[in-house]
Amino acid sequence: MNEPTAEGRKLSRSFGWLALLGTLLVIAGIIGLIYTGVATLTSMLLFGWLLLVGGLVGLLHAIESRGTSYFWLGVVVAALNIAAGVVVIKHPEGTAEALTMFAALLFLTGGVFRLVGSVVVRGPQMGWTLLQGAFGLLLGLLVLFDWPHSSLYVLGCFFSLALLFDGLGLIAIGIGGRRIVSMVSERLDETVPTADEPITAAEDEQK
Repeated sequence: MNEPTAEGRKLSRSFGWLALLGTLLVIAGIIGLIYTGVATLTSMLLFGWLLLVGGLVGLLHAIESRGTSYFWLGVVVAALNIAAGVVVIKHPEGTAEALTMFAALLFLTGGVFRLVGSVVVRGPQMGWTLLQGAFGLLLGLLVLFDWPHSSLYVLGCFFSLALLFDGLGLIAIGIGGRRIVSMVSERLDETVPTADEPITAAEDEQK
Protein backbone atom coordinates (compact mmCIF):
# COMPACT_ATOMS: atom_id res chain seq x y z
CA MET A 1 0.00 0.00 0.00
CA ASN A 2 2.85 2.40 0.78
CA GLU A 3 4.92 1.58 -2.32
CA PRO A 4 2.29 2.61 -4.92
CA THR A 5 1.62 5.77 -2.92
CA ALA A 6 5.31 6.65 -2.81
CA GLU A 7 5.76 5.93 -6.51
CA GLY A 8 2.65 7.95 -7.31
CA ARG A 9 3.94 10.92 -5.34
CA LYS A 10 7.29 10.67 -7.09
CA LEU A 11 5.66 10.58 -10.54
CA SER A 12 3.32 13.42 -9.64
CA ARG A 13 6.28 15.51 -8.46
CA SER A 14 8.14 14.79 -11.70
CA PHE A 15 5.16 15.85 -13.79
CA GLY A 16 4.89 18.96 -11.64
CA TRP A 17 8.49 19.90 -12.41
CA LEU A 18 7.74 19.28 -16.10
CA ALA A 19 4.79 21.66 -15.96
CA LEU A 20 6.95 24.24 -14.17
CA LEU A 21 9.59 24.00 -16.89
CA GLY A 22 6.85 24.45 -19.49
CA THR A 23 5.62 27.56 -17.68
CA LEU A 24 9.12 29.04 -17.72
CA LEU A 25 9.42 28.32 -21.44
CA VAL A 26 6.06 29.97 -22.11
CA ILE A 27 7.13 33.06 -20.17
CA ALA A 28 10.42 33.15 -22.09
CA GLY A 29 8.54 32.78 -25.37
CA ILE A 30 6.17 35.65 -24.56
CA ILE A 31 9.08 37.89 -23.54
CA GLY A 32 10.87 36.92 -26.76
CA LEU A 33 7.84 37.87 -28.84
CA ILE A 34 7.81 41.28 -27.17
CA TYR A 35 11.57 41.84 -27.53
CA THR A 36 12.27 40.07 -30.82
CA GLY A 37 15.64 41.76 -31.32
CA VAL A 38 16.96 40.47 -28.02
CA ALA A 39 15.51 37.04 -28.80
CA THR A 40 17.30 37.02 -32.17
CA LEU A 41 20.68 37.81 -30.63
CA THR A 42 20.05 35.30 -27.84
CA SER A 43 19.20 32.55 -30.31
CA MET A 44 22.34 33.34 -32.34
CA LEU A 45 24.55 33.21 -29.25
CA LEU A 46 22.98 29.92 -28.16
CA PHE A 47 23.47 28.56 -31.66
CA GLY A 48 27.11 29.62 -31.63
CA TRP A 49 27.80 28.07 -28.25
CA LEU A 50 26.10 24.84 -29.30
CA LEU A 51 28.33 24.67 -32.36
CA LEU A 52 31.41 25.42 -30.27
CA VAL A 53 30.65 22.89 -27.54
CA GLY A 54 29.60 20.29 -30.11
CA GLY A 55 32.84 20.83 -32.00
CA LEU A 56 34.92 20.42 -28.84
CA VAL A 57 33.09 17.22 -27.90
CA GLY A 58 33.50 15.92 -31.45
CA LEU A 59 37.21 16.74 -31.32
CA LEU A 60 37.62 14.80 -28.07
CA HIS A 61 35.82 11.82 -29.61
CA ALA A 62 38.03 12.04 -32.68
CA ILE A 63 41.15 12.06 -30.52
CA GLU A 64 39.91 9.03 -28.61
CA SER A 65 39.34 7.19 -31.91
CA ARG A 66 42.72 8.06 -33.42
CA GLY A 67 44.17 5.30 -35.52
CA THR A 68 40.80 4.51 -37.11
CA SER A 69 39.67 5.42 -40.62
CA TYR A 70 37.24 8.03 -39.26
CA PHE A 71 39.86 10.01 -37.33
CA TRP A 72 40.57 12.74 -39.89
CA LEU A 73 36.92 13.06 -40.87
CA GLY A 74 36.00 13.59 -37.22
CA VAL A 75 38.78 16.16 -36.81
CA VAL A 76 37.68 18.11 -39.90
CA VAL A 77 34.01 18.14 -38.87
CA ALA A 78 34.91 19.18 -35.31
CA ALA A 79 37.19 21.95 -36.58
CA LEU A 80 34.44 23.28 -38.87
CA ASN A 81 31.95 23.29 -35.98
CA ILE A 82 34.42 25.10 -33.72
CA ALA A 83 35.23 27.69 -36.41
CA ALA A 84 31.53 28.24 -37.16
CA GLY A 85 30.73 28.59 -33.46
CA VAL A 86 33.46 31.21 -32.99
CA VAL A 87 32.24 33.19 -36.02
CA VAL A 88 28.61 33.10 -34.84
CA ILE A 89 29.53 34.21 -31.32
CA LYS A 90 31.72 37.07 -32.58
CA HIS A 91 29.29 38.23 -35.29
CA PRO A 92 25.72 37.41 -34.20
CA GLU A 93 24.17 40.22 -36.27
CA GLY A 94 25.84 39.11 -39.50
CA THR A 95 24.91 35.51 -38.81
CA ALA A 96 21.30 36.53 -38.24
CA GLU A 97 21.26 38.38 -41.56
CA ALA A 98 22.68 35.37 -43.42
CA LEU A 99 20.28 32.91 -41.79
CA THR A 100 17.34 35.23 -42.42
CA MET A 101 18.23 35.39 -46.11
CA PHE A 102 18.52 31.60 -46.16
CA ALA A 103 15.13 31.25 -44.44
CA ALA A 104 13.52 33.65 -46.95
CA LEU A 105 14.91 31.63 -49.86
CA LEU A 106 13.60 28.43 -48.27
CA PHE A 107 10.13 29.94 -47.90
CA LEU A 108 10.21 31.12 -51.52
CA THR A 109 11.36 27.84 -53.04
CA GLY A 110 9.06 25.79 -50.82
CA GLY A 111 6.08 27.97 -51.70
CA VAL A 112 6.81 27.79 -55.43
CA PHE A 113 7.26 24.00 -55.36
CA ARG A 114 3.99 23.57 -53.44
CA LEU A 115 2.09 25.82 -55.84
CA VAL A 116 3.46 24.13 -58.95
CA GLY A 117 3.10 20.64 -57.48
CA SER A 118 -0.51 21.19 -56.44
CA VAL A 119 -1.45 22.49 -59.91
CA VAL A 120 0.33 19.61 -61.69
CA VAL A 121 -0.81 16.77 -59.42
CA ARG A 122 -4.32 18.10 -58.62
CA GLY A 123 -4.75 15.74 -55.68
CA PRO A 124 -7.54 15.69 -53.09
CA GLN A 125 -5.59 18.15 -50.90
CA MET A 126 -5.08 20.64 -53.73
CA GLY A 127 -6.75 23.56 -51.95
CA TRP A 128 -4.78 23.07 -48.74
CA THR A 129 -1.50 22.68 -50.68
CA LEU A 130 -2.23 25.83 -52.68
CA LEU A 131 -2.86 27.72 -49.45
CA GLN A 132 0.40 26.46 -47.93
CA GLY A 133 2.34 27.36 -51.07
CA ALA A 134 0.84 30.85 -51.26
CA PHE A 135 1.54 31.46 -47.57
CA GLY A 136 5.16 30.31 -47.90
CA LEU A 137 5.68 32.43 -51.02
CA LEU A 138 4.15 35.50 -49.38
CA LEU A 139 6.18 35.02 -46.20
CA GLY A 140 9.40 34.61 -48.16
CA LEU A 141 8.72 37.77 -50.18
CA LEU A 142 7.90 39.80 -47.05
CA VAL A 143 11.09 38.70 -45.31
CA LEU A 144 13.20 39.23 -48.44
CA PHE A 145 11.85 42.71 -49.24
CA ASP A 146 12.49 43.90 -45.68
CA TRP A 147 15.98 42.37 -45.50
CA PRO A 148 18.36 43.07 -43.72
CA HIS A 149 16.03 44.79 -41.26
CA SER A 150 13.91 41.65 -41.10
CA SER A 151 16.88 39.80 -39.57
CA LEU A 152 16.25 41.71 -36.35
CA TYR A 153 12.90 40.06 -35.69
CA VAL A 154 12.33 37.01 -37.95
CA LEU A 155 14.64 34.54 -36.21
CA GLY A 156 13.75 35.88 -32.79
CA CYS A 157 10.06 35.47 -33.58
CA PHE A 158 10.57 31.87 -34.72
CA PHE A 159 12.73 31.12 -31.68
CA SER A 160 10.15 32.62 -29.30
CA LEU A 161 7.28 30.75 -30.95
CA ALA A 162 9.23 27.50 -30.62
CA LEU A 163 9.74 28.18 -26.90
CA LEU A 164 6.07 29.09 -26.50
CA PHE A 165 4.68 25.97 -28.15
CA ASP A 166 7.23 23.68 -26.50
CA GLY A 167 6.30 25.18 -23.14
CA LEU A 168 2.58 24.69 -23.78
CA GLY A 169 3.27 21.07 -24.73
CA LEU A 170 5.23 20.46 -21.54
CA ILE A 171 2.47 22.07 -19.45
CA ALA A 172 -0.13 19.83 -21.10
CA ILE A 173 2.02 16.73 -20.48
CA GLY A 174 2.68 17.73 -16.87
CA ILE A 175 -0.95 18.46 -16.00
CA GLY A 176 -2.21 15.39 -17.87
CA GLY A 177 0.39 13.18 -16.24
CA ARG A 178 -0.51 14.38 -12.76
CA ARG A 179 -4.20 13.71 -13.45
CA ILE A 180 -3.45 10.19 -14.68
CA VAL A 181 -1.28 9.46 -11.63
CA SER A 182 -4.01 10.78 -9.34
CA MET A 183 -6.67 8.62 -11.04
CA VAL A 184 -4.49 5.50 -10.85
CA SER A 185 -3.72 6.13 -7.18
CA GLU A 186 -7.41 6.54 -6.38
CA ARG A 187 -8.23 3.32 -8.26
CA LEU A 188 -5.54 1.42 -6.34
CA ASP A 189 -6.89 2.77 -3.06
CA GLU A 190 -10.37 1.49 -3.99
CA THR A 191 -9.25 -2.00 -5.10
CA VAL A 192 -6.71 -2.79 -2.35
CA PRO A 193 -8.54 -4.09 0.79
CA THR A 194 -7.97 -2.36 4.06
CA ALA A 195 -6.72 -3.99 7.24
CA ASP A 196 -10.20 -4.01 8.80
CA GLU A 197 -11.90 -6.06 6.09
CA PRO A 198 -10.41 -9.52 6.95
CA ILE A 199 -11.28 -9.00 10.64
CA THR A 200 -14.88 -8.15 9.76
CA ALA A 201 -15.20 -11.23 7.53
CA ALA A 202 -13.83 -13.48 10.26
CA GLU A 203 -16.29 -12.06 12.79
CA ASP A 204 -19.17 -12.72 10.39
CA GLU A 205 -18.14 -16.36 10.02
CA GLN A 206 -18.01 -16.86 13.79
CA LYS A 207 -21.51 -15.46 14.09
